[in-house]
Amino acid sequence: MRVVIANTTHIKYAEIICETIAESATVRGTGIARRTKEYVAAKMENGNAVIALDGDKFAGFCYIEKWGHGKFVANSGLIVHPDYRGQGLAKKIKHKIFEHSRNKFPDAKVFSITTGLAVMKMNSDLGYKPVPFSELTDDQTFWDGCQTCQNYDVLTRTNRKMCLCTGMLYDPKIKDKNKGKLIKAKVFNRLKHIKETMFLKKDKNK
Repeated sequence: MRVVIANTTHIKYAEIICETIAESATVRGTGIARRTKEYVAAKMENGNAVIALDGDKFAGFCYIEKWGHGKFVANSGLIVHPDYRGQGLAKKIKHKIFEHSRNKFPDAKVFSITTGLAVMKMNSDLGYKPVPFSELTDDQTFWDGCQTCQNYDVLTRTNRKMCLCTGMLYDPKIKDKNKGKLIKAKVFNRLKHIKETMFLKKDKNK
């Protein structure tokens, strides 16, 4: 099984990807924003998607959307073909698209809205935090994309404050700050250990 960054050679899979997303929405009875094969193909052409292949057979897909002039990106359309579900493939795809997003848009906040508990768990493992919709992009084009979701009326009735989806956000600035604190703490503890070792040696030599 290969999970790779999609390109123009993978456009032939665009139709089956759209069909799989639509079928999943019907089976689950929950909201999934539908996309056209032209939209999916454009994501592949721009290098903003990853695809999972079993030989030459489609197995899974996910793409990147950029919003708010690059301040936000979303990992959207995560789908695994029914033949490959229950094998941990969704997690591999999620990690690949997240890594690709961070490399391509290092300063952008990465967000997700989902009704799936499994996706929430994967997001949490990657460092996402649950947030109100007000902390997500205010780009109207993004929210217009929810119109194909069967729960869109809930979103509009609440003035886009809530829906059946949960909003989750990865903020690289917070993560970098926490990482810096962790490094400083490790350095401090290391220096403390060295000093304590030196003092113990001195005491033994007295």
